[in-house]
Amino acid sequence: MKTALLVIDDNLARANELCLLLRFLEEPRIAQAESSNWTGFAENNPDLRCILLGQYGSNDDQPPIDAIHAIRALAPRAALVLVEDAGQPRNLPIVVEASCSARLTHPFRYPQLSQILAKLQQAAVREARNTQLGRHSELFRSLIGNSPTIAHIRELVQRVASSESTVMILGESGTGKEVVARNIHYYSHRSQGPFVPVNCGAIPDNLLESELFGHEKGSFTGAISTRRGRFELARGSTLFLDEIGDMPLNMQVKLLRVLQERTFERVGSDRSLEADVRIIAATHRNLEDLIKAGSFREDLYYRLHVFPIEMPTLRDRVEDLPLLIEELVERAANEQGVRFALSPAALRCLGHYPWPGNVRELANLMERLAIMKPDGRADLNDLPAKFRAYYPDELAAVEAAASVPNTSLSVSTADAIVPSEPVTTLPPDGLDLRQYIADLETSLIQTALEDANGVVAHAASLLKMRRTTLVEKMRKYSIRRDDDEA
Repeated sequence: MKTALLVIDDNLARANELCLLLRFLEEPRIAQAESSNWTGFAENNPDLRCILLGQYGSNDDQPPIDAIHAIRALAPRAALVLVEDAGQPRNLPIVVEASCSARLTHPFRYPQLSQILAKLQQAAVREARNTQLGRHSELFRSLIGNSPTIAHIRELVQRVASSESTVMILGESGTGKEVVARNIHYYSHRSQGPFVPVNCGAIPDNLLESELFGHEKGSFTGAISTRRGRFELARGSTLFLDEIGDMPLNMQVKLLRVLQERTFERVGSDRSLEADVRIIAATHRNLEDLIKAGSFREDLYYRLHVFPIEMPTLRDRVEDLPLLIEELVERAANEQGVRFALSPAALRCLGHYPWPGNVRELANLMERLAIMKPDGRADLNDLPAKFRAYYPDELAAVEAAASVPNTSLSVSTADAIVPSEPVTTLPPDGLDLRQYIADLETSLIQTALEDANGVVAHAASLLKMRRTTLVEKMRKYSIRRDDDEA
């Protein structure tokens, strides 16, 4: 039986009294141990949520610092409550004290114990909620976009995740096939187990069988010990077979047998093991062409091609580019402490690039710019030459002309946009400052929207604000895009 609460106390009378009181409070799964035999309860026990530590060893007066360090090493997620006699509090170093959730004094009082347990329960619920929110924020962060194609991908992921169907993810390299596979896993009932990926094209043919199914000691030269394969590691969970189109024919036959019979054997063993895994496969190659060429088995294709998901290229959803860039910039700010911005000219230039490397290539470019332009602005000339080569000459000429200083109002750059003749002195009758600022803000937002062809995310980039902030201001000032009026 799994343990939820563990009482460690060499003062047996006190330990028995505490366990009795806990059971009176209807706390289930309570275990009692002494300082010499508690590790078996704490080790590899994911349900353990609280350890109540009393006397540890023969001396009850000394703080059990070594015991606390050992407990933290074996059960880092469990809350730790110190049990001590009233009037004899233990003096602990500040660092050790911070690792303890509460102190419980003896003689035990029902209100104090009940309050401690309630506090621990609230902390557990809060941590679970934060973990879930964190997971959901992570899941689709590489599936950012409002384009119909990416919205359809998110819908397919939600639909297939709860099933046991085999999924085949198709698309060019860098489109986010593994991201989709991880989303399917995280939303499935197998999400408590590990997501186990294996790149079928990166492992030599003679090692792929051992990698997938494992091997017994001495089964071949170099097999110095028994080794579990990916099918065993993914038992009860999800196995992601990336670049399945590069799998050699002899392994395709063995994989087909596993999918049909749901069993496999380690290399060098005749004992069958259950293949309790959910298969998600992916490839950038055209499997139907491979079938015609005789390099991919048709029967395996139909076993894997149960629920296909085809990833769109970045050039097919270029309208998502501003949102993707905003997300990658935010990620750089959060992970590296570096914040930079792209000028409108640089953003327009990237919109003309064909993106053969898709989102992966975009992420690499943003990482480069974060290094080159930390806490600054990346302009058109800061982009590598291969990107600028696709920028139309006429647009480049307009950008060059717009960069010449003048006294007119310009939104062709990401510089602060200010009127050519700002108010520096008050009129004789004064002015309504709020209305003046509102009119100025309204004018600049409308100009930015015009310059961005009605794309709110692009206009927000011009105005150096988040898209959600711009949407709120548009609602505040009743500003509508041209396509809203159509």
